[in-house]
Amino acid sequence: MSEKHLSAEELIAQDVGARTPGGIMARVISGLALFWSLFQLWIASPLPFIFGVGVLNNTETRSIHLAFALLLAFLVFPAFSKSPRHRVPLLDIVLGLVASAAAAYLFMFYQDLSQRPGNLTTADLVTACVGITLLLEATRRALGPPLAIIALVFLVYSLAGPYMPDLLAHRGVSFNALANHQWITTEGVFGIALGVSTSFVFLFVLFGALLERAGAGHYFIQLAFSLLGHLRGGPAKAAVVASGLTGMISGSSIANVVTTGTFTIPMMKRTGFSAEKAGAVEVASSVNGQIMPPVMGAAAFLMVEYIGMPYVDIIKHAFLPAAISYIALLYIVHLESLKLGLQPIGGHQPRPWLRRLTGFAFGAALISGLSLAVYYGLGWLKPVLGDYVLEGVGLLLALAYLGLLKIAASVAPLAPEDPSAPLDALPQTRAVLLSGLHFLLPVVVLVWCLMVERLSPGLSAFWGSMMLVVILLTQRPLLSWMRTDGLHEHGNFMDGLVDLREGLLAGARNMIGIGIATAAAGLIVGAVSQTGVGLVLADLVELLSMGNLLLMLIFIAIFSLILGMGLPTTANYIVVSSLLAPVVVTLGQQNGLIVPLIAVHLFVFYFGIMADVTPPVGLASFAAAAVSKGDPIKTGVTAFYYSLRTAALPFLFIFNTDLLLIDVSFWHGVLIFVISTAAMLIFAAGTQGFFLVRSRWYEGILLLLVAFTLFRPGFWMDMLHDPYREVPPAQLEQVIGEIDTESKLRLRILGEDAVGDPQEFSLLLPVPAGDTGAERLQKLGILLYEDNGKVLIDSVAFASPAADAGLDFDQEILLVRAPTERWTKELMWIPGFLLFGLVVWLQRRRQTPLPGVAG
Repeated sequence: MSEKHLSAEELIAQDVGARTPGGIMARVISGLALFWSLFQLWIASPLPFIFGVGVLNNTETRSIHLAFALLLAFLVFPAFSKSPRHRVPLLDIVLGLVASAAAAYLFMFYQDLSQRPGNLTTADLVTACVGITLLLEATRRALGPPLAIIALVFLVYSLAGPYMPDLLAHRGVSFNALANHQWITTEGVFGIALGVSTSFVFLFVLFGALLERAGAGHYFIQLAFSLLGHLRGGPAKAAVVASGLTGMISGSSIANVVTTGTFTIPMMKRTGFSAEKAGAVEVASSVNGQIMPPVMGAAAFLMVEYIGMPYVDIIKHAFLPAAISYIALLYIVHLESLKLGLQPIGGHQPRPWLRRLTGFAFGAALISGLSLAVYYGLGWLKPVLGDYVLEGVGLLLALAYLGLLKIAASVAPLAPEDPSAPLDALPQTRAVLLSGLHFLLPVVVLVWCLMVERLSPGLSAFWGSMMLVVILLTQRPLLSWMRTDGLHEHGNFMDGLVDLREGLLAGARNMIGIGIATAAAGLIVGAVSQTGVGLVLADLVELLSMGNLLLMLIFIAIFSLILGMGLPTTANYIVVSSLLAPVVVTLGQQNGLIVPLIAVHLFVFYFGIMADVTPPVGLASFAAAAVSKGDPIKTGVTAFYYSLRTAALPFLFIFNTDLLLIDVSFWHGVLIFVISTAAMLIFAAGTQGFFLVRSRWYEGILLLLVAFTLFRPGFWMDMLHDPYREVPPAQLEQVIGEIDTESKLRLRILGEDAVGDPQEFSLLLPVPAGDTGAERLQKLGILLYEDNGKVLIDSVAFASPAADAGLDFDQEILLVRAPTERWTKELMWIPGFLLFGLVVWLQRRRQTPLPGVAG
């Protein structure tokens, strides 16, 4: 391995406290990690089904997956800070083997266990107890105490339910039932979370590790630096873009901080940023990478399972908030550069805005044209080639790969990363861009499989990884052969084989913590399903918030932050979504707020992710401080300040789901993107206290008011004109026959909760097509009757739209609210922009020309 790879990996190992043993044990660990990666590629591929060998069900693959993770965790992570780092004690080897055997128990005795569900033998009970105990210890070693403590608290809560205070009490579970539920069934440790880790997450983490090893990480950093380095605070802006690119395919904000930060943080410091601000920019960028599709720190794949929504739809809904958050971070870095009076690197004067905008438009048009050509070209090829489409697309990919390699061979290779190199010149954008275009092919394959072929995420990542395997094995000898100047040697096939091996090893090592985290989070999910603690949490939040909707969301945000502290992204999402997402849905319905499930899950996910930034436990901030040599708490506070935009977004899209592109047309979506981006930039200026010049206090308030108006125009329009009119429940049939098809009625319902107590809640009822109100009610699958002036539901057809909306027999309809004709809420943008114009006028009066050119 080259020096730069060693330094980054050693820094990650140092940050998480991992061992770096030598000798025979190093080869054993490498062999296990390599075998794990190959096993995951095998089960993700079509090969087991083609050859009829090694076909395993979900439970068996989860069992083997966790066995690898546990064994490697005990070999790689020492028990204590003073434990040896350069050798593995015998006790750790024994614990690893025992833990691995306990995890593999479900694989080895699957047939036997499946024939006696719930009937535990002594061996089952002992295995479960040993397995849970060693899983908690592996969690403590690999991830630190927080997740292990939270899991242990939930296990104790499961057993001690009857002895808890009234608000928290439940009937309790027996020791046998706990062991069975958590270890032997697929409700606990071996549940959905570990299944997603096995089927999807490993493949994407491996894809990212192979892409990094191929040289794409260095390529992204250099490309961002060449594009943005000539602007004010160029290295900081490059850090944002590079971290965004790597974060899109990374499963860890810490790994993202270290891999890009080792290059960008020293560069930022040398251009004038303090150690804390340089670290904070990298932290904010890297943590933002965890909310960026397509991977979202592996949470996207968990959402597929938890919400039951297609992967492509989740990506569509999550894209806009993540994109505008990144654009705003670039602007925050720009404002910081203006405040610090930074100059462009090397005195380079950027091109005039018109030329720069024209160049950008041309580049965007070229990329869009290529994308459309690929999409429609391959779409046209599919019916023509028929059964030979795979071979045809493979041939096109091979030709594209060879052509792009020939282009790369025509320019000088990228210089190795050297943060200490003088900052008097920037790399040429054209040369950097051409040197690594072939790195985009695996991403094209991945996106094509996901978006066009609609393959599963796991199979899509497999084909993307196969493209990377080809690149790793062949790029060095082919570049050496194609380069005619004789000035640069890229290596041979054996060097490519070493790259492939190191990439597979890095992927497996990166997965140890994630595999352990998803298993430990499974203990929490299992406790939630076994004890019904979700209802308890809902009561607690309702009690604390006193029924106030905004206060409820603030408490949920704080709980998500607390629960997310010290947890990796994947475990973070599992914990907050299983505990808090149902609370938002339940209390929202009771208080008249009807929120799509994807908005609720993104809300708790965003705040869980913010825990990576927030002191005192912000892990990403500590990792950045290790690189910048700054104060970790100050770094965390500054990063949290930069990340206020990410904290504001969830509140905005909860109340305005247009931001998630839910039920909007294409052009409406484009308009929302433009206005939301402007609003987020104005919000950033308001929170940073700087716009054209340093803002006065009232200007900051006005900017925040403008941002709020642009983000949520409906708030003001609802004050001017209620979007709904109240209708007596007895007139439901008449009203539903009058209003437009595909609009929605709001109903206030009196029903029962899960334990039979009366409960009021709101829901949306879609209006189907039909000539009369009676026909429409029949299509909804609902029959009504009146009793003493009350409108009650007589029956609801199974799997009907009414049942899907949440209606059930014997519920009482208390209130019907029908949509009314009113002005479009977007008209409120006009006074918002007028107010913004006032702030611009006020600040321009005080503006004096800054030295140099603001870029």
